[in-house]
Amino acid sequence: MHILVLLMGLMTATGAPALAQTAGTARPIKMVVLGDSLSAGYGLPGAAAFPVRLQKALEAKGIKVDMINAGVSGDTSSGGRDRLDWSVPDGTDAVIVELGANDALRGTDPAVTRAALSDIITKLQARKIAVLLCGMLAPPNYGSDYAAKFNAIYPDLSKSLGVPLYPFFLDGVAADAKLNQADGMHPTAEGVDIVVNNMLPTVQAFLGALSGQRS
Repeated sequence: MHILVLLMGLMTATGAPALAQTAGTARPIKMVVLGDSLSAGYGLPGAAAFPVRLQKALEAKGIKVDMINAGVSGDTSSGGRDRLDWSVPDGTDAVIVELGANDALRGTDPAVTRAALSDIITKLQARKIAVLLCGMLAPPNYGSDYAAKFNAIYPDLSKSLGVPLYPFFLDGVAADAKLNQADGMHPTAEGVDIVVNNMLPTVQAFLGALSGQRS
């Protein structure tokens, strides 16, 4: 009885009953980050990878998450689709999809990328798994027409498939030499922390909505 009263008091004080359910005795949210080298932690110690840093940031907010780093360096959207079933185990509650950077670097037909990402999202939705889509921007070397078609993929899928979107995964980090490794593409540990900090409000809202559905 005392625990129930305490939890009700916390929920009233914070004004966030959905997020409060992730604390205390509630089971952790099982989350997978399905991505490429940007989220896998290429060139970094394991503890500095995006999924690990995001989990720590969420825990600091009182949100318990069991996190799986399903990032594969060099992976494309099609590759992510091909490995989806074994990368996202049964019982997963939520997936952050971070794919497409390698498609853009290789000049992959945007229609191919769009189809692969659409398949990933719809397959996860069919399994009753919530999806947060991370956007990516094409580099300028393939021209403005290619960039326009590629960049439109993410907001279009977010709208048509009804999934939340974080517009650009590398926002605040891309093209900043101090926040990227020597290759100029992969974030340093400091860069990863900036990505996490920038994304945190979006992820919190995403998990808050999910917690409400689980209640």
